[in-house]
Amino acid sequence: MSDVINDAVRKGYGSVAKSGLSSDQGNIKGIANAFGYSDEDLASIPAEANMGLSCGNPIAMASIKEGETVVDLGAGGGLDIFLASKSVGPTGMAIGIDMTGDMVSLARKNAAKGGYENVKFYLAEIEHMPLPDNSVDCVISNCVLNLCADKDVALKEVFRILKPGGRFAISDIALRKELPEAIEKEVAAWTGCIAGALSVDQNREALLGAGFSQVDIQDAHSDLNAYKDGGLAACCGPEVETEKSAGDSCCSTAEPDCCAPEETAKTDDQVASEYHNTMSDLLDEFDVNEYAGSFKIFALKPE
Repeated sequence: MSDVINDAVRKGYGSVAKSGLSSDQGNIKGIANAFGYSDEDLASIPAEANMGLSCGNPIAMASIKEGETVVDLGAGGGLDIFLASKSVGPTGMAIGIDMTGDMVSLARKNAAKGGYENVKFYLAEIEHMPLPDNSVDCVISNCVLNLCADKDVALKEVFRILKPGGRFAISDIALRKELPEAIEKEVAAWTGCIAGALSVDQNREALLGAGFSQVDIQDAHSDLNAYKDGGLAACCGPEVETEKSAGDSCCSTAEPDCCAPEETAKTDDQVASEYHNTMSDLLDEFDVNEYAGSFKIFALKPE
């Protein structure tokens, strides 16, 4: 099942990376605003770094200091890395990890566009990061850890790379109560950070089991319907408009075989559209805030 989840995540997020979504679009900017990013934050980084994928603002809770090394799990287009790079300054380093090649390519393009010299991006899974033991001051992530099929392994890897006394400060989705079976089994819901979520108690137990101390988990009291209000279907995968409108579909033309069963590979737009239609249907069936919420999760690696 883990391979199925990882493949779905790569495909879905690869489509998002090539979608052209950015803070230049009002609904995408509005989602970031709803989860704690100011207009000044967004104006200070490349617009394409924000694709409406956030469920909080981990930078606001990470207490990042000049000269530190910060790692962002599932860095996407670089939103939190670019903000972190300002805090660590020229003597520090902000490192992004992402398992989707298109996201890493986009982040590197954004870094070049913004002239960032203290950032790096690695194509890697969180469970296998190419970083030395005890080398990182702070690890952040934003609505990403739920996407890990094996969260215990991911947390142990985070613990490995952190220095003694290092901080783990993330925004993520946690469950308030058990999900309906139909939601829990839906892969699209997993890649939307819902079905992969742990309960608050499970998050605490997983962190303690990995060796962390001083675990603190707080409800951010954010309205997850912000994704729908922004014209999107899920926290971790905004809807991508297809190139053709309904009126321009091939079925309204004289092309004789255009509506035959498709046997060719689906385009990125088609993959994204199907995913978001599925998520939209799911979210219409249940109140996401009843079952899940955005939480601030903090822990320390003991000295």
